[in-house]
Amino acid sequence: MPFRTITVDGQQWRVQASGRVTQLDRDEFGLVFVRGSGPDMQVRVTRYSPHATRSREAALAELPEEKLRELFAFSQPSETSPDTGYRA
Repeated sequence: MPFRTITVDGQQWRVQASGRVTQLDRDEFGLVFVRGSGPDMQVRVTRYSPHATRSREAALAELPEEKLRELFAFSQPSETSPDTGYRA
């Protein structure tokens, strides 16, 4: 799945669609923000409703970096989200 990279507070985060399908699949999808790897990996999740493009990949590609930072500000830790299986 394609991903984007953003910088928040000097730290790089990879952003990609979560892949989790819900009944609202046509209206919104999850975005997963990942930083690091292995035991030090941090994962945050938020929901996004595209306004034009319905394809997840195209919608993510069209998002301005400022909007991605705004969505990051509203994201929650992975252990609170079904998109990541409630895993830390």
